[in-house]
Amino acid sequence: MPRDPARARNDAALPFSATLTFARLSSKKSCCPNGVFMYLQSESRCKQVLSGCRLLIFLLFLVWTLLGADSTVRADEQVRKAPAENWVEMVGLPELDPARNAEIRNGMAYLLVDTQIRHRDGGFSVFDRLAYKVTDRPGLESGARLDIQFDPSRHKLSFNRLMIIRNGVVIDKLGEAKFEIFRRETESERGIFDGRLTAHVELSDVRVGDIVDYATTHEVTPAVGRDLLFDRVLAEWSEPVALMRERITWPAEKPLNIRTVRTALKPKVTMAQGETTYLWETSNPASVKLQDNLPVDHPNFGLVEISSEFGWQPVVDAVLPYYQPVESFPADFEAKLDEIERRHAAREDRLIAALRLIQDEIRYVSLSMGAGSYVPRRPETVLASGFGDCKDKALLLVSALRRLGIEATAALTDIDAGRALEHSLPALEAFDHVIVKAKIGERVWWLDATDYLQGGRAANIVPPDYGFALPLVASGAALEKIPQKELLEPTQSIAERFAFPRRNGEPLVLTVNTSYRNGDADRMRRRIAEASRAKLADDYIQYYNRQYPGIKSTAMLETVDDRDRNILTTKEAYELPSEALLANDLAKNFPLRADIGIGGMPAPTAVGRTGPIALGSPVYKSHKVTVTNLKARFRPPESADVYDPHFSLKLGWSTLPTELELEWSFRTLAERVPVGAISAYLQAVADGNRKSEWYYDFTQVDADATSSDAAPSVGIAAMVKALADALGDLNSAAQRADRGH
Repeated sequence: MPRDPARARNDAALPFSATLTFARLSSKKSCCPNGVFMYLQSESRCKQVLSGCRLLIFLLFLVWTLLGADSTVRADEQVRKAPAENWVEMVGLPELDPARNAEIRNGMAYLLVDTQIRHRDGGFSVFDRLAYKVTDRPGLESGARLDIQFDPSRHKLSFNRLMIIRNGVVIDKLGEAKFEIFRRETESERGIFDGRLTAHVELSDVRVGDIVDYATTHEVTPAVGRDLLFDRVLAEWSEPVALMRERITWPAEKPLNIRTVRTALKPKVTMAQGETTYLWETSNPASVKLQDNLPVDHPNFGLVEISSEFGWQPVVDAVLPYYQPVESFPADFEAKLDEIERRHAAREDRLIAALRLIQDEIRYVSLSMGAGSYVPRRPETVLASGFGDCKDKALLLVSALRRLGIEATAALTDIDAGRALEHSLPALEAFDHVIVKAKIGERVWWLDATDYLQGGRAANIVPPDYGFALPLVASGAALEKIPQKELLEPTQSIAERFAFPRRNGEPLVLTVNTSYRNGDADRMRRRIAEASRAKLADDYIQYYNRQYPGIKSTAMLETVDDRDRNILTTKEAYELPSEALLANDLAKNFPLRADIGIGGMPAPTAVGRTGPIALGSPVYKSHKVTVTNLKARFRPPESADVYDPHFSLKLGWSTLPTELELEWSFRTLAERVPVGAISAYLQAVADGNRKSEWYYDFTQVDADATSSDAAPSVGIAAMVKALADALGDLNSAAQRADRGH
């Protein structure tokens, strides 16, 4: 369910390049393309985009060379040059506070970021203006390059101004500007096509000290919900800007719903000739440090949300007509439903059979050009083509379930930000995905038809972890929470068994048995299907070779998949030759490491941190290590557990004269870490990383070394060694995750 280019902006950094300023690129990686042109979500994301900019520009000019002059004719037809409309308010360029000069980055000082919106019949118009000063050489690279994205199916794009101001003299560049139009399907490898175009222009003769001032107007005719509006106004930036302003003019009989998030910014409101104008202005706001791992309901910047609606029903009504289930199907699909009905008397079993049919047999492709951003294709078209996106597959699943006697309806949600929906104002732009709500009696299931190879029966299928969803109903539309099952047992359990050689010259033998359950089983099932068992086996041997150089696989990776129970098991077998065990004193410093996910716990810097840390979905994993054929009794040191209010790491153990068994258990206990608890949390994470890896001298044979006084010293030495290695090995955390569970 892509967002319409109707007006949604992420909480994002000020664009670091004029190339990106009004592109409003999506930062989401979701089922459907995000049709709203939004600012980039973070500085790191922006830098990733900029890093590929030179290659992109080369490819753009290559396309231009191949297409020839005809593309300019098409550009002139699709991008007009025209003055701004009379309703637009042109403001003078402000001065950047000189005290902020030290904060300027990338050779560009932003003077004005101005957006103005006005309602019109069948949609609205959006005027965007940006002015910046090139202060240093790096600014010439990006400051002279403009890229404006638009959707030709619902936008009319016009350039209203394009000028350079040099030493107070205005140089008009609009007349000579030549636009090239390119289509960049940036997510085509994921089967997503949105049809957006980019109008590109290179400014000539831009110099350090110049001010670039340009403006565009998008005349927007939304594909659905033409009277709906949603907008986000950022009250802060990550670098200095002299003036930010947002002006919305809307019919007086339709007051706007306004929500502030961590800001005191309020609009100046005026009324005239049946219209209400809202104006937000911020001059020289303090720069805000970008923070990683924030919860979705805690944006980097203070912001204001604006919606034309005060309830969810108008949002639902905008798309509900397109999600009416069909009652008849093509003959071959009808036969498959008949077979499901014949084989399964229980509706719960029919539900799973229909879900698997659509998940596994209809491949994912999203043709989201024009109205396809919001409107699903009809089931007969999806079945004939063999592919569909979240909208298409949801409607097909709803239709199939109803045909099988199961109550079902489509529901809107958001893959990344669904947990924050309960705080969002009503808007289509709040969603980027469509799932299905099914009901049998009082039992409710939430089903994602775009998943595939999902395991489980009706009693144990894992619901999507999207937080909230909005069922498409004719009345009483409201958000519903998608409940998550409590993790009562580990979803990943690893059992490693090291058999040390009994005699000189024999190899060490390692066997690894791993069980995946529930969501981890679903992910591993898909990984095996996508990457192959051979690729997975190669990843595993590389993982173990980093710890035990010279280790070799002795058997092909085995997998057993019980899809109904949703338990998938793998079995690995290795040998470490005797000479490799003796090399570099490996047996004297033998590592035992738990692959349980603690290395993947977010650990951002606490310096300047003002927001909580998001911990993501619940985690519960275990890892058991058994070492046999030892010549001494070993035990871990005391205080091997780590407990924090947000996660726990426990180490159980047992010992025999010739055998040592360690079992780690790791689970998260909260969804986020409050600001006040971050310091203690980060210390606990570091402690957990140290205590998930121990080193032992397994060459010990002296019986005196096994006494109660000596045994703890073995463990303490191991811990000190692990600490030194953790501090010295920058790849330690990455190695823990290399198995890719």
